[in-house]
Amino acid sequence: MAAARQDPTFQNVDANLKFNKPEVQLTFDRLKIRDLGLTTQNVVAAVQGAFGGRRMAYFLINGRQYQVIGQVEQGNRSAPTDISRLYVTNSRGESIPLSAVVHQIEDSNPSTLYHFNRLKSATVSAQLAEGKTVGDGVRAMQAIADKTLDPTFQTALSGSSRDFAESSSNTAFAFGLALMLIYLLLAAQFESFRDPLTILLTVPLALAGALLSLWLFGQTINIFSQIGMIMLIGLVTKNGILIVEFANHQRDAGVPLRQAVQLAAQQRLRPILMTSLATALGALPIALSLGAASTSRRPLGIVIVGGILFSLILTLFVIPAIYTFIAKDRKPLELGEEAVVQEEPVTA
Repeated sequence: MAAARQDPTFQNVDANLKFNKPEVQLTFDRLKIRDLGLTTQNVVAAVQGAFGGRRMAYFLINGRQYQVIGQVEQGNRSAPTDISRLYVTNSRGESIPLSAVVHQIEDSNPSTLYHFNRLKSATVSAQLAEGKTVGDGVRAMQAIADKTLDPTFQTALSGSSRDFAESSSNTAFAFGLALMLIYLLLAAQFESFRDPLTILLTVPLALAGALLSLWLFGQTINIFSQIGMIMLIGLVTKNGILIVEFANHQRDAGVPLRQAVQLAAQQRLRPILMTSLATALGALPIALSLGAASTSRRPLGIVIVGGILFSLILTLFVIPAIYTFIAKDRKPLELGEEAVVQEEPVTA
């Protein structure tokens, strides 16, 4: 806990395991007990009889029952040093002081032992310093545990820290699953494993814009921003779908690769702008934190707006360039097969 108090990530560090209960531990010298004609049972019985307060019998007076408690007077048992004043009789009838065979060790132990998952535990709690997030606190606490605890100790999170760790792992799994499902669906739609790779390049562009937006507005990566990143997978891949699908149709009609991808970027500009701006404007109230209790959801809106606008600008340049390099050769459709031919725009 001392290391946690010195860490700048935390403040008001506290633990429920407090060694504030003074105790006196008695150790018996068994060899000396045997040499003096005593037994361990004699010594234990003398200590219990003087300090234990054991009930020995009952007696009745005037119809009332009373207990007989065996112990020395209060004045003779108020301090640990009073144990050395006791005597015990050996087998030869000699009085032997307990200090000759008993050694006292002063110590302190916790007044209450806590358990977690059926194991003895100590809970360390702390408040985060200004500007620190739950993720920063979890990483700092784990680093302190790795540095100070040996392998016989186990650590576990609880409360909001456990919720954060569980949500982070769940969102990472959901993010990977969403990418895999979209890739498989696009591969089935385009009957190609290359075209979906080109389309999914919009995802890292959107994530870069989302992280940049969070940094610019002083927000952190939390459960809301992570959900927004998962949403971006479906929101931004449509831009790549529009360009790649249009370019494929042009190439099926016999248009050269470079000309086809240029036409796709030009002709799909308007629908890409319409859908992207409509989505970004729809999430703008969340990003502006309008309404009651909407501050916590602000990172969600910032991620969506920033990711969509950032990918909107770069998609029109990156996707055509990548498509030019990795697109496979396509044969023009034969006479009688369906083809889509787009006339080139007239330029002045």
